[in-house]
Amino acid sequence: MRKFFSFLFTLIIIVGIAYLFWKRPPFFQKQLDKVQAVYYVHRGDRELKAVRLHKAINYYKKAVKLYPEHYGAWYNLGNIYVVYEDYHSAVDAYEEAFEHNPKMMVARMNYGIVSAERLGDFDGAINQYDEIIKTKRHLVSIPFVYSNRKSYKVNKGLAYYNRGVAYKQKSIYLDYNYEHRRQFLLKALESYQEACKILKKDYDARYNLALTYHLLGDYRNAGLTYCKAIEISPMNYEAHYNLAVLLRRLKFYKESIEELEKASTLIASSSKGISSRQRYVFDVMNDVTRTILANSKSDLVEKLSDNQSENYKVTYVNGRLVMSDDMDRAVLKNFKVCGAKKVIKEELPEPESEFDDVRYNIHVPGVQ
Repeated sequence: MRKFFSFLFTLIIIVGIAYLFWKRPPFFQKQLDKVQAVYYVHRGDRELKAVRLHKAINYYKKAVKLYPEHYGAWYNLGNIYVVYEDYHSAVDAYEEAFEHNPKMMVARMNYGIVSAERLGDFDGAINQYDEIIKTKRHLVSIPFVYSNRKSYKVNKGLAYYNRGVAYKQKSIYLDYNYEHRRQFLLKALESYQEACKILKKDYDARYNLALTYHLLGDYRNAGLTYCKAIEISPMNYEAHYNLAVLLRRLKFYKESIEELEKASTLIASSSKGISSRQRYVFDVMNDVTRTILANSKSDLVEKLSDNQSENYKVTYVNGRLVMSDDMDRAVLKNFKVCGAKKVIKEELPEPESEFDDVRYNIHVPGVQ
C-alpha cells in the first residue's frame, strides 16, 4: 500500500510538471537554458583557470547567449578581452555585468580603468567611479569570522583614487583652456584627498596628491605631501625626484641635491642597473650636482661608510650598487627622513588663498 501511494504521489508530480510545461512553455524553457548556461560557465571557469582563454571565451559566450543575466560570465569575458587588448569589447562586457548586477563594484572599477587608461574616455570612467562612491553596501559583520567593512572602504578609496587619476589625465591630455584644466585639477585634488583619508598608507595616492598640488602651484603642500609619500615608501624614486625638482625651483639647492642623490641611487641600485630614467636625472642637474653624483659613491654612501661599522659593505657590480643587509637598513632609515620638511615649513608660509600661483609647464615624470 505504501508503495502504491508513493507511486501515485510521484505520478501526480510528474503530471503537474507536464501540465505546467504545457501551459507555460517559455518559463520552463528559460529554466532549462539557465541550467545549461551554468554548465557552460563552469566549463568556462575551468578553461580560464587553465589559461586556455580562447576556449573560455567560447563557453562564456554560449552561457550569456542562453542566460544574459549571468553577470559573472560577462565579467570574466571582460577580463579576457583586456588580455587580448580588445578594450571596446571589454568595456561592453563589464557594462553588461553591472547592468545585471548594479552593485558589482569590481566590474564598474575595471570599466573605469580600461575606459580612462586605454580608450581615453575619462568622463565614462568618472561616471562609474562616482557610482561606486555613492553606492551603499549592506555591511555584514560576524565577530572573528567575517566582515566586509574593510573591503567596502578600500573599494571606495580606490574609486576616489582612480577618479583623481581620470580628472588629472583629463586636465593634461585633452585640449582645454587654462581655467577648465585648473578646474579638472581641483577635482583631481579633491578626489586624492578623499582617497588618502581612506588609504592612509598608500604611496600612490599620496604621491599623486603631491603631484597635483605641484601642478596647481601649491608648492608648500606639494613639498610636505611628497615628504609624506617618502615616509610611507622611501625606496620609490619618483617622490624623491619630484621633490628635488620642486626644491630646485624654490632655490633650496642643498635639499634639492640631497633628494636627487637619493633618486639617482635608487635607480642605479635597481635590477636593471643604469637606465634611461637615471640618465634623465643626470641631464636635468646643474654642473655642481652632476659633479657630486659622478663620483663612484654618493655623499650618502660615503657618510655611512665613514660612520658605521665594517658590517656596512659597499660594492659595485657592473656599475650597480650592492649593499649588505645592515647597509640596506641604514639606507632605508636615511631615505625615509625627509630633510626638506623643516625648510618647507619654515620658508613657505601658508597661502593666503588657494592656488594663487597655478602653473602647467612643470615636467613631472611618473604621472599615473
